Amino acid sequence: MTPWLHVVGIGEDGLGGLPPAARALVEAAEVVVGGERHLAMALGGAERIAWPSPWNAMAERLGALRGRRVVVLVTGDPAWFSGGVTVARAFSGEAVIHPHPGAFTLAAARMLWRVEETECLSVHGRPLERVVPHLAPGARLLLLANGSGTVGDLARLLSARGWGPSRIVALSHMGGSEERRVGATAEGWAGETPAFVTLAVECVPGPGATVLPRTGLPDDVFQSDGTMTKREVRAATLAKLMPLPGALLWDVGLGSGSVAIEWMRAARGARAVGVETRADRRAMAAANALALGVPELEIVAGEAPGALDGLPEPDAVFLGGGLSEAAFEVAWGRLRPGGRLVANAVTLEGEAVMMALHRAHGGDLVRIAVSRAEPVGRLTGWRPSMEVMQWSLSKPW
Repeated sequence: MTPWLHVVGIGEDGLGGLPPAARALVEAAEVVVGGERHLAMALGGAERIAWPSPWNAMAERLGALRGRRVVVLVTGDPAWFSGGVTVARAFSGEAVIHPHPGAFTLAAARMLWRVEETECLSVHGRPLERVVPHLAPGARLLLLANGSGTVGDLARLLSARGWGPSRIVALSHMGGSEERRVGATAEGWAGETPAFVTLAVECVPGPGATVLPRTGLPDDVFQSDGTMTKREVRAATLAKLMPLPGALLWDVGLGSGSVAIEWMRAARGARAVGVETRADRRAMAAANALALGVPELEIVAGEAPGALDGLPEPDAVFLGGGLSEAAFEVAWGRLRPGGRLVANAVTLEGEAVMMALHRAHGGDLVRIAVSRAEPVGRLTGWRPSMEVMQWSLSKPW
């Protein structure tokens, strides 16, 4: 089928900045869809349709236009934090995307940075804490932002975490006649910026900076009532769960959220849903998720297996405080092919459940023992922690 729907990326320089072929598509369109600013750029007598909300309304509207010459205008690169790919996928085989230099490319060019060496994120309508896992000495970040107050909020966040010497450059209207650039350190930021900007951040730690690994976080960075999965056991648990980009974890018996939080920090786009019966622990997990840069952690109140009903199918399941035969049966049944399940137990009762499940389903059993050196009078000795039995197995493809 000949494509009738064209998604065209457009910049501050309007139609004049488009390649001839893309501009010809816009000029020949019978219908142009886009934001108010985009529609003002369109020429000729094309019908103009403002981008509707929600997306389902857009799909229906575009579907009704099948057979006409339709152009959807989006800002910058349609494949970078844009609805352009979503539009094209909804009409696969009938739509074509026409790229344009996006904000990340333009900002990297202005800063003389290599894009492949830069973390590119969006905080446009999203929690600013998403930048936290990416703070590292020498790291470079490019952030899509909205609202003139976002830059000040970012400066305060960086300063509060000891990254005040970091330099922030706010780039706006790139490629247009009103292009503007404002820069300062986070601790010295006092400027005003336009509503829509791209922020370039060069991370420089100050004397009190919090520098954390993506995984293997120290136990003391978590709020906890003492029942959390400790650092060494958490590392072994995550190794078996195997975080992958975009993968979904069920953390059943969320507790302080340490496993789910590290899962989300470990891989780009990794998601997690935590199930927890106690309100105080849900509150702790939510605070930890925000502080450690994964505010998208979804927390569900309830007890497994009932609380698992309606959750999206997981790629991995961790049964920590939520181990039971009933919870396992539901989780194993819903686990995607190729998925991993890990269960930890420290009590005799939990170990009995685990042994029965191991006999029925196989998998690997290990016992993890950790001792820490502590003072014994004027000397030093080993103080063992409670041993952990760990069971893991993978679902066949």
